[in-house]
Amino acid sequence: MKLFYRHFGSGEPLILLHGVFGMSDNWVTVGRRLGAHFSVFIPDQRNHGHSPHNEAHNYYALADDVLEFMDEHNLQDAAIIGHSMGGKVAMCVALEASHRINKLVIIDISPKQYPVRQEHIGILHAMRSVDLSQLTSRQEAETLFQEYPLSDRMRYFILKNLNRDHAGRFFWRINLGALEANLEGISGSIPIRGSYAGPVLVIRGGDSDYITEADGPFFSFSFPNYRMTTIAGASHWVHADRPEELFTEVMAFLRPGHRQVSTL
Repeated sequence: MKLFYRHFGSGEPLILLHGVFGMSDNWVTVGRRLGAHFSVFIPDQRNHGHSPHNEAHNYYALADDVLEFMDEHNLQDAAIIGHSMGGKVAMCVALEASHRINKLVIIDISPKQYPVRQEHIGILHAMRSVDLSQLTSRQEAETLFQEYPLSDRMRYFILKNLNRDHAGRFFWRINLGALEANLEGISGSIPIRGSYAGPVLVIRGGDSDYITEADGPFFSFSFPNYRMTTIAGASHWVHADRPEELFTEVMAFLRPGHRQVSTL
């Protein structure tokens, strides 16, 4: 599958993978900054953003998409950063092709099985409830979304997926049908078994419940060379809540000895 992507900088390759309902656009600020040190690739994963839609949406397919993307861009040896669903994809890529991944950063997700989150069900329900054929403005969609118990941040995040076609008609960029059909699998444990011996940094949000202290064995089983750090005051959306702290942790891991100079 030929994925849409954004690219920043030059040097050693670094791939950023967004989470479910997201897109490459969510990571532009972080990507530009990392682009001062790396050749940063941020693809839209299948069924998201500008990338193609497909009824298959599982971690085997998502990992294969990334490996195909690496082949397409001749990325033989790369570091990967993955957030949420993207973190599980990154783990699967490392397990499937460990010789091609030199470092791995996992942001606020564990390899384990999660129950389907009610928030995700609510998001899909809210998106389905909007009659796009009758929608006349983005403001109207924002008003309709006020009826659903979503945070202001989540409303903004989801509405970034709302776009107009050449005729001015609204449409959702993400493939709602595929995500609905595969939501349980997206929440599931990573299916690819084995071990990745390379260095792994796990970053958890201090205010998030996605990773707990009990999750250590889930990581050590497949990623024996991992370490975990917590960013205080960050929710699951670590890159949005604490971008400076995230950048510092990532750079210290990817480039030990890097001298931090704040640009935010």
